[in-house]
Amino acid sequence: MSEFNNRTSFATTASRTSTYDSSLRSYMVKVYNHMAMALGISGAVAFTVSNVPALMNLFFGTPLSWVVMLAPLGFVIFFGVKLNSISAQTARTYLWIYASLMGLSLATLFVIYTGASVARVFFITASVFGAMSLYGYTTKKDLTGIGSFLIMGLIGLMIASLVNIFLKSSAMEFALSIIGTLIFIGLTAYDTQRIKQSYYHFAGSHEMVSKMAIMGALNLYMDFINLFIMLLRFMGERRS
Repeated sequence: MSEFNNRTSFATTASRTSTYDSSLRSYMVKVYNHMAMALGISGAVAFTVSNVPALMNLFFGTPLSWVVMLAPLGFVIFFGVKLNSISAQTARTYLWIYASLMGLSLATLFVIYTGASVARVFFITASVFGAMSLYGYTTKKDLTGIGSFLIMGLIGLMIASLVNIFLKSSAMEFALSIIGTLIFIGLTAYDTQRIKQSYYHFAGSHEMVSKMAIMGALNLYMDFINLFIMLLRFMGERRS
C-alpha cells in the first residue's frame, strides 16, 4: 500500500510539473508573439513614413519633431503607471500605440542608413537577441545582481548620451554605442529571466498573467530596439 501511494504521489507531482511547464511555455510564447507584433508595427510605420517626403517634412521638419522624439518616453512611463488599473486588452492596445510612436521616431534611420545595412543589422540583432534571451530563459544562475549593475550602467549611458548631444563627439558616440550594445545584450538575458519568474508570482490570476505577458513583451521590445540602434550606429552603412 505504501509503495502504491508513493507511485501515485509521484505521478500526480509529475503531472502537475508537466502542466506547469506547458503553461509557462505558452506564457513565454505569448510574450514573444506580442513583442514580434510590436516590432512589425514599428517597422511598418518607420518604413512608410521614411518613404513619404510629406510625412517626413511634417514630423521632422517642424517643431513636431520634438513631440515625435519625446512621445515614446512619455507614453512608456504612462503605460507603466496605468498597468495595474487597466484590462489586458487595453494594455495590448497601449503596446500597439507605443510601437507606432516608436516607429515614427525610427523613421529617420531608414533615411540615414542604406536599406541593405538596416536589414543586415536587424538580422544580426535578432540573432544576438535570440541567443541571450534563450540563455536568460534556461540558465539556473540568478541574474538579479547583474541586472542591477546593468540598470545603473543604463542610467549612466543615458546621461552621457544627453551630454554628447551638446558635445557632438563622434569618438564618444562610438564608445557609447559599444557600451550600450553590451548593456542591452545583458539586459536581454536579465529581462527574460525576470519575465519567466513573473509567471511564478501571478500564475493564479489569468488577467494578471495576460497583463504581465504584455509588459514583458514591452521590456523585450525595448531591449531589441535599443540593441538594434546601438549596433546600427557602428555597423550601419550611411547613405552618401
